[in-house]
Amino acid sequence: MAVRIDPSILAADFANLEAEIARVATADLIHVDVMDNHFVPNLTLGLPVVESLQRVSALPLDLHLMISDADRWAPVYAETGAYSVTFHAEAAADVVATARRLRQIGARAGLAVKPDTDIAPYLELLPEFDMLLIMTVEPGFGGQSFMQSTMPKLSRASEAVAASGLDVWLQVDGGISEKTIELASAAGANTFVAGSSVFGAENAAEQIALLRELARSAAGAHTH
Repeated sequence: MAVRIDPSILAADFANLEAEIARVATADLIHVDVMDNHFVPNLTLGLPVVESLQRVSALPLDLHLMISDADRWAPVYAETGAYSVTFHAEAAADVVATARRLRQIGARAGLAVKPDTDIAPYLELLPEFDMLLIMTVEPGFGGQSFMQSTMPKLSRASEAVAASGLDVWLQVDGGISEKTIELASAAGANTFVAGSSVFGAENAAEQIALLRELARSAAGAHTH
């Protein structure tokens, strides 16, 4: 099974992003949290920084938009050349139209749901998406504790993806570390956003390898 580790630069040293991205060169994607202080109570970075990251990152960018008016803004971010753009179901008026627009531009279309948002209405729309992001913390801040209560939702999404036969990635974001990644992997996740557990490690490459190995071994325990 493919396991993807996507370090979140929310936990990186913002004064040295190019060097920080180089530290995690063995990862799969660079996860970039865009927050607007409106949809979530935090402000991080916007288009100019994403455009700069595109120039210096050897890894593809996985943008996670925690911003209002996703229908308007998600395509603008896709046009930076992002590999993947994930927007929140709670911030979009028309999730299907927005996902289709992202794909037209050439980005993978991801749909994110907060811990309390029901995934069921979106599972009927699986062909429209390339990835579902099940938030395992309330979006807005790094360093929060993993919410185990989101695992049944993840399992349900995993079963729906398996039944559909589609190649839809299942991503988890929030509190992912060597202590929690096996739980998420066993529930069906295959794409893991890790912030402080990777950027806080002395040797980021070793930490990425450890997380990958733990996720792989736990995935074997996952049965539909």
